[in-house]
Amino acid sequence: MSQPQAHTPADMATFAQVIRTHADQRPGAPALTFEGTTQSFAELHAASSRAANLLLDLGVGRGDRIAILCRNRPEYIELLLGCSKIGATLVGLNWRLAPAEIDQILKVSQPSVIFVGAGEEALLTATARTRYDHVISLDDSYPTMRDAAAAKDPGHMGTPDEPILLLYTSGTTGLPKGVTLTNRNMSYTYRLATESWGMSGASVNLVAMPLFHIGGCGYGSSTMMAGGHTILMRDVDCDLAIDLMQRHRVTHAFFVPTVVQGLLRVDGVETADLSAMELLMYGAAPIGDVLLSKAMKVFDCNFMHAYGMTEAAGTVVTLRPEDHALEGDKAKLLKSCGRPLPWVDLRVIDPETEKDAAPGKPGEIWLRSEMITPGYWQNPSATQEAITQDRWFRTGDAAYCDADGYVFLFDRFKDMIISGGENIYPAEIENALNAHDGIAECGVIGVPHEKWGETPLAVIVPKPATDLTEAEIIEFCRNRIARYKCPTRVAFVSSLPRNASGKLQKHILREQFWEPADA
Repeated sequence: MSQPQAHTPADMATFAQVIRTHADQRPGAPALTFEGTTQSFAELHAASSRAANLLLDLGVGRGDRIAILCRNRPEYIELLLGCSKIGATLVGLNWRLAPAEIDQILKVSQPSVIFVGAGEEALLTATARTRYDHVISLDDSYPTMRDAAAAKDPGHMGTPDEPILLLYTSGTTGLPKGVTLTNRNMSYTYRLATESWGMSGASVNLVAMPLFHIGGCGYGSSTMMAGGHTILMRDVDCDLAIDLMQRHRVTHAFFVPTVVQGLLRVDGVETADLSAMELLMYGAAPIGDVLLSKAMKVFDCNFMHAYGMTEAAGTVVTLRPEDHALEGDKAKLLKSCGRPLPWVDLRVIDPETEKDAAPGKPGEIWLRSEMITPGYWQNPSATQEAITQDRWFRTGDAAYCDADGYVFLFDRFKDMIISGGENIYPAEIENALNAHDGIAECGVIGVPHEKWGETPLAVIVPKPATDLTEAEIIEFCRNRIARYKCPTRVAFVSSLPRNASGKLQKHILREQFWEPADA
């Protein structure tokens, strides 16, 4: 367990202050490239000042919110910087949600203006369109409106506690909650970029994660904070990613392991010129020694596992490159997400006693840092449940720490299965299943059982041209883990539901398979 400390960034810079600094010191340097068009820091500064003045013209002021519903595009960055220049808050809307879900988020967040991409306009309900005075198309009216606005920087400086982002959690356990992130929270992005990820003004960062997600707007702004060049992708496209990495001499990138697998399947990837790569970060799941071995050979760069969440404004635990060993004593660390960053305090708490769990014993991860959200938007009960009076954040993630402080995730406590009085962690079963040559993907959930209360159900995506049976899968598990932990039922599917960050959405699996099993 790390000991509580007081952590304060040397420079509590806002997004607005960052773009001002780089536009002044390196105006012609490339800041943002999207689909063949590059903006320098000076150009991005000017565009975001016009965006800020447009917001002011629309009646948006300090403390107000604007919402944006679109796939990745430069206007998203312009509006984020514009909000910072006037003290407004950007609400990132997940375009993968249903219209009714988006409508509910809008009702709670109450933005003054909604910006929407042409491809996402259908996600706004008729009710939402009539409820708001300003629903602006990013493809039609926005460019003209922005360019007609004044170019002068409004000059707002901002305070550490001023909200800049309102992001909705990925919903792996149900309905999303609005996470408020302040200038103080997001200022740690600079320290992450420079101290943890080795970024500088010479870095080139490929950003494919959606900007409504902390892995997009948080990690995605890291190189920009350091004065480097950001290559923004509209969506994840593995063939295009390899092309961009070669064309722009990309040095840094973040992907979930499933995307890393996709990159390795791109035709010609083995001979692609990826020699500029310095660091490939991954998250949402361990990478596994087989995949890591292939990826290390192709990308020939450092790898880092990042564990974080929206409520923590991004990454709080990392497995550093020197811990990515394929052989020897350190090979076991590939199942770990690493150790907490210097400005993050981490405890593993026994949920029954609320005391620190001993090394090797599972508990719930608690975090304390200046990165942690002040709370959930308009949801004091959820805030009180998640954050203790002395500012420890209860993550809901089950893990244990070894004697050296490395964190090993088990699963979310909400996903824990209690069968016949025994606690079963689905991640342990999934780790066993992932060793099967015929399994492409898997997820384990608890379903009702007449005798045991709950029983594990394994939902499996078979690899092509394989002929798996339920009996074979159950027997495979019984040879690797305790019998009481093994699934008693198996379902075969063509794909698993995942959110924007690549995490398995187990609540959707429960909706599909929640039916009692016989004794």
